[in-house]
Amino acid sequence: MMPAARESLLDAAYAALARRPWSAVRMVDVAAAAGVSRQTLYNEFGSKDGLARALVRREADGYLAGVDRALTGHSDPRERLTATAEWTTSAARENALVRAMLTGCWSERLPSPALSAVRSTSAVPAQRRADGPLPSPGDFVALVRDRAVTALAGPGTPRSDTADLVRSCELAVRLALSCVAAPPGEGGVAELVRSALQRQAG
Repeated sequence: MMPAARESLLDAAYAALARRPWSAVRMVDVAAAAGVSRQTLYNEFGSKDGLARALVRREADGYLAGVDRALTGHSDPRERLTATAEWTTSAARENALVRAMLTGCWSERLPSPALSAVRSTSAVPAQRRADGPLPSPGDFVALVRDRAVTALAGPGTPRSDTADLVRSCELAVRLALSCVAAPPGEGGVAELVRSALQRQAG
């Protein structure tokens, strides 16, 4: 199946989830909305749980792609971390699946696939990847922190020289996650992250 058809099935599942709880989303409706047969949907994802895993995997990848964009958007390292924190809070505000993945709080409206890998019998490479382990909130902290360290330290920087940077990056990520769980007031996440990083550097 073409990747575009897989994407349109995932788009249809995401749109259905915005309108009703995952338990009420029917495979036949997802297939119809994407303009493919139900058999095609099953061939691609295997089951409704397979579709849920693929949807969660795609939203995780989309969130991390946004992190990578935020980390290249400024020359000032502190602004890059601030942009990453702002992206994290806005992605979580706009996307219930990203919010659930970052906080570990899955409402009954959402699919909640096991984070551990499931036995994959799929011939579809993208589905085999979705059947692998899904990131936990702790995994996201590490993934974003490590991406930030790599982006800010530059290639070839010895690990021993990055201890402070690792701490700053982890602080920015954890502050962003706390803002996802309890949204800040005036000034928002950017001000919190800037002042925390300034204090740490001071």
